[in-house]
Amino acid sequence: MPADPDKRMSLPKTRTHINGFDEITGGGVPTGRPTLVCGSAGCGKTLFGMEFLARGAVEDGEPGVLFSFEEREQDIAANVMSLGFDVPELIANNHLRIDEIRIDAAEIAETGDYSLDGLFLRMQAAVEEIGARRVVLDTIENLFAGLSNHAILRSELNRLFRWLKDRELTAVITAERGRDTLTRYGIEEYVSDCVVVLDHRVNEQVSTRRLRILKYRGTSHGTNEYPFLIDKSGISIVPITGARLDHPVTSERITSGIAGIDEMLHGAGYYAGSTVLISGTSGTGKSSMAINTAYAAAQAGKRSLIFSFEESPQQIVRNMLSIGIELQPLIDSKLLRIRAARPSVLGLEQHLLQMIRELDQFNPDVVVIDPISSFANPGASMTGVSLLVVRLIDALKSRGITALLTYLASSCPQIESTIEGISSISDTWLLLQLVEHSGERNRTIHVLKSRGMEHSNQVREFTIGAKSFDFIQPYLGPDQVLTGTARFVQEVRDRAAHELRRADVTRKRQAHKRLQKQMEAEISSLTSRFETQLDALRQELAEAERLESLASTDHNARAAMRGAKNKNEAEVGG
Repeated sequence: MPADPDKRMSLPKTRTHINGFDEITGGGVPTGRPTLVCGSAGCGKTLFGMEFLARGAVEDGEPGVLFSFEEREQDIAANVMSLGFDVPELIANNHLRIDEIRIDAAEIAETGDYSLDGLFLRMQAAVEEIGARRVVLDTIENLFAGLSNHAILRSELNRLFRWLKDRELTAVITAERGRDTLTRYGIEEYVSDCVVVLDHRVNEQVSTRRLRILKYRGTSHGTNEYPFLIDKSGISIVPITGARLDHPVTSERITSGIAGIDEMLHGAGYYAGSTVLISGTSGTGKSSMAINTAYAAAQAGKRSLIFSFEESPQQIVRNMLSIGIELQPLIDSKLLRIRAARPSVLGLEQHLLQMIRELDQFNPDVVVIDPISSFANPGASMTGVSLLVVRLIDALKSRGITALLTYLASSCPQIESTIEGISSISDTWLLLQLVEHSGERNRTIHVLKSRGMEHSNQVREFTIGAKSFDFIQPYLGPDQVLTGTARFVQEVRDRAAHELRRADVTRKRQAHKRLQKQMEAEISSLTSRFETQLDALRQELAEAERLESLASTDHNARAAMRGAKNKNEAEVGG
């Protein structure tokens, strides 16, 4: 069966286990080939090499040798100890060896016989002694100090790199930056299979370290500049520019911790893993509202992490007590963590790396960043700030974390504006405002958007008191939503008008009843009078009919008597 073409053509790689580096290189440095790491002083070249060796020994069980041409063994061991690696123990277990090679530039003579044969013998002995698979040479310039013959230099460099390849040693070689070239001699980068450039720059009095993969033969790799951080955990690189829109989503909802907001969001709160932007001017309650959500999540047994860039943890704990929220018990139970720092202390990338490291260490379900707008100081690049926010939100979404970002808005009419890119990638946007009327200011909230769910389009008034947040049903005045005293006055006026209308209705209802009773009384009187008259008429009619009947009977009787008389007379006459 034919081999898989992807596997057949793939370049073997050795993992460095340096956080982020293996991801941007697609697996690490090339196996059995030399990798050049170059940069100016203080950018982390030696640390990169030592971490490559130490983590290879600890994580993969691959012994390694460091050939140092500059620092002493005890100094290197002490420096790496700060990263948590016990160099003496690694050396005692034959997992690591540090070979210090001193080269005096004054003793080097530029002759045609100059070679690295002696170095090769020493390297061969060190490699065989512990069965090393990884090698670091730090720094290579010292091998050729004082040597200006480029023909000899190139020849010996080629021999060195070929010697490493022939023995299939995965090597990291550090070199210093040149004045007008990538390295001091401008040769090393051409004979290396992989070239990593480290940079340490200062912008607006804030230093930032960056890493770039300049070349990598036989494989694709990230080509952008990546900021990296050096701390007690070693080197951390975040490949933030390669983010993809493939974040996991869920229909699960989490409460905001505030009944009024949940009601405005169709009674169920935010989507879990969504990004919520809470913007408003100073004093509108942004921080309290966001921290309330983190508090509710921690109470439900979820982990909450708060990044504060304006207040200390102690100040946050004290201030939240004023609205009935006790954070300290949750902090003690490890369900809530507060990290505070000034935005100006570190560069944007350093802040981003530290926040992502906190995410990886604490693994929170809810994160509050208060306020995200603090990075947009007058000296900051707005493009850099926008990229920071986009990368941070991407990191949060990829981990399924519900994020609440507060944003200090300007008091200008464009209060709905934010740092470019924040509002468009936020899933829910709550706008808080202070409405000034009748000599007072009152807080209102409006859901500008909430993707994927029904939400209220009304402006709601709310107050912040000893029992957290109290939402007030919207009250529409003649021209606008009324708040505070204006609302109270209008309610009094409306109640008075309502009372007047109700009294008028009562009065008219009573008048209607009186008229109805009067009508009924008059109808009753007329009915009685008419019935009396009808009775009298019926009696008179009955009497008249009786008399008429009697008269008719008498007339008939008389007529009959006259007829009988006439008949008798006729008979007598005949």
